[in-house]
Amino acid sequence: MNVDLQLTGIDREDIAATEGRIRAHVRRTPAITVNLKDFGAQDAPVTLKLELLQHAGSFKTRGAFANLLLREVPKSGVVAASGGNHGAAVAYASMRLGVPAAIFVPRIASPAKIQRIRDYGADLHVEGELYADALAASERWKDESGALSIHAFDQRETLLGQGTLGLELESQAPQITTLLVGVGGGGLIGGIAAWYAGRIRIIGVEPFAAPTLFRALEAGQPVDAEAGGLAADSLAPKRIGERNFPIAKRFVERVVLVEDDDIRAAQDALWSGARIVAEPGGAAAFAALLSGRYKPAENEHVGVVLSGGNTVAVDFARQFQR
Repeated sequence: MNVDLQLTGIDREDIAATEGRIRAHVRRTPAITVNLKDFGAQDAPVTLKLELLQHAGSFKTRGAFANLLLREVPKSGVVAASGGNHGAAVAYASMRLGVPAAIFVPRIASPAKIQRIRDYGADLHVEGELYADALAASERWKDESGALSIHAFDQRETLLGQGTLGLELESQAPQITTLLVGVGGGGLIGGIAAWYAGRIRIIGVEPFAAPTLFRALEAGQPVDAEAGGLAADSLAPKRIGERNFPIAKRFVERVVLVEDDDIRAAQDALWSGARIVAEPGGAAAFAALLSGRYKPAENEHVGVVLSGGNTVAVDFARQFQR
């Protein structure tokens, strides 16, 4: 596909340069190839990118370090709003770089994510019911304190950081022809799509209860969407990011929607078939395959990003209690 990457706001050279800046601070997470029949599905190879093994439990750590290393950080430090994973990532990166951090999360954030933020020494604030409430509170804090705001997805440096996952995955698994990516605000899929730039098929996966990118593509622009469901603490901002929507519009082929029950089944299958513990948001992309909502074609090699391991044993077990 012949495209002008400058029209998207970021390009492969920028992502590669960012990878060089954050390399010493982030893990090169494994990519393993398994067979779907091991998970009770059709006989087909699939490559799993185990980004849930990243520092702080998710890909968000890449964007957090990109912001701290590419932008000028004031003495007052940084502030971030998050459903949980971005907050944990910013708290971790700030701890490692010796930067003060204030993190705002909504009440729906999981106890595991809240504990991680506390363990990393950030100043934690629990505000409102949803991500949008925490974001509004963080903006007030920014205005009062002068802290640098690190947006979870609608920030150029965040997109550049998340794009390094695509760079890394391509070197590990060049055989991938289609990549399934869970979508919340669109930072991860935007960064990855900018890296691949049409050279493979990119498919977004969202819960029916939080169809953020689905609604935006349907409307031709970012619009408010539903924000609920099992994965609401990681995949349910009200609106896709303004910076990443043009990238998604250009490079994301389509969005597949999954039910909460599909996500629960994917979590269970990942544990039963590979002893991988994923939070709901981390398992959503895999749910599209297991549920049959995305059906690979013959000779198609599918990759799946598994990112989001911030759960605890009791929370994980409760998902499967009937």
